[in-house]
Amino acid sequence: MTLTNLHQLSGHEAVRLIRDGVISSEQLVEACLAQIRAVDENIQAWAFLDPEYALTQARALDQLRSTGQPIGPLHGVPVAIKDIFDTADMPTEYGSPIHVGRTPSRDATAVALLRAAGAVIMGKAVTTEFAFLSPGKTRNPHNPAHTPGGSSSGSAAAVASNMVPLAIGSQTAGSTIRPAAYCGVIGFKPTHGLISRHRVSPLSRTLDHVGLFARTIHDIALLAEQLVAHDENDPDTQPRARIPFSTILAEEPPLAPMFAFLKTPMWQRADEETKEGFAEIVEQLGAQVEEVELFPSAQEAWQWHQTIMDAEVARNFEREWQNSRALLSEQLRAQIERGLDVRAVDYQRALKQIAPMHDSFVELFEQRYDAILTPAAPSAAPLGLTSTGDPAFCTLWTLCGMPCITLPLLQSTSGLPIGVQLVGPRGGDARLLRTARWLATKMVES
Repeated sequence: MTLTNLHQLSGHEAVRLIRDGVISSEQLVEACLAQIRAVDENIQAWAFLDPEYALTQARALDQLRSTGQPIGPLHGVPVAIKDIFDTADMPTEYGSPIHVGRTPSRDATAVALLRAAGAVIMGKAVTTEFAFLSPGKTRNPHNPAHTPGGSSSGSAAAVASNMVPLAIGSQTAGSTIRPAAYCGVIGFKPTHGLISRHRVSPLSRTLDHVGLFARTIHDIALLAEQLVAHDENDPDTQPRARIPFSTILAEEPPLAPMFAFLKTPMWQRADEETKEGFAEIVEQLGAQVEEVELFPSAQEAWQWHQTIMDAEVARNFEREWQNSRALLSEQLRAQIERGLDVRAVDYQRALKQIAPMHDSFVELFEQRYDAILTPAAPSAAPLGLTSTGDPAFCTLWTLCGMPCITLPLLQSTSGLPIGVQLVGPRGGDARLLRTARWLATKMVES
């Protein structure tokens, strides 16, 4: 094993090599830091990075391993943390000038679980302002003139450019799936409430999810296994038996999966390259895919999502609105103002649509299908850095709290990745990853 390409290791590979004593965590972290020094000037994925502190964590983990004590499933592997997750030993500034220098006293639950699994908390990845729409400094690793997406821009870009093998982010509309698609990595948004959001800056309790980034599906499964847990501090998490993501992922599906190709009313926003790419996938899948129409009761889902998000954003940012309004972006101020005007009856009506709408999707899955096939975004990453792109192809699934994964299976004529999104029913996260692995393998073989 040469030490010149350790930054390219997957999380699974790194875990095995560290466990077997082939490499040390310090060597892996130093290789990632060298990659950061080489490429981050053009990408700017980090909001906070202390190289010596990252190495200090790695050395401590190496020392622990040398004593023969039990080590965790992510022992010595560096992970990037979106800068809306509290970290007790690093600043957490939410991508906002209002909170510059904020240093929390405790970790977010997700960060604490990563530490318990032996991960090196590499640093804080750039987020858009409060995980909303106003872009941060990060650029697309494939072409710095194009957006990396948002709001988890730094997390996606850091993984895509081999600065770290793993990262966590969040999604309230399309903030995991879209940047993962634009940056050409695998992004996974689990079932709502599967991973705790305690001490994560909230936009919308109804819509917020923790998101995962990696370069392999196996790494997504490994990361998910460490983070899925009941947390009494997040009332949307529930006690549940351990989900063996990696075991289920490794199994062959009992039958070849069936896919429902669902365009949704947003299909008109897709560009020709995306439409042509999906036509090729549908052709390759043959009898394993059927086009399905979105049922009438879900046609207004995008408006319901907007109503809920407007109202809950206004509530969550009341203090910033009252005390530091001039330091908020124009986009966020407008969102808060819309939320202040939402009528309680409209908010409650929108909330009541979620359960019956999801029940209709459950029926769809139970009838015939293993996953819904749909674009991750209307196109490859758009040119320019003033917008994070269009989340329209993610909104419906976020509203329903259903698990989604995007795979970098297509490419534009300009060489930018185009994401292919798969959606499963709530609670079907591990099976969705298995179906995604099947699809990725089939596309490679075709």
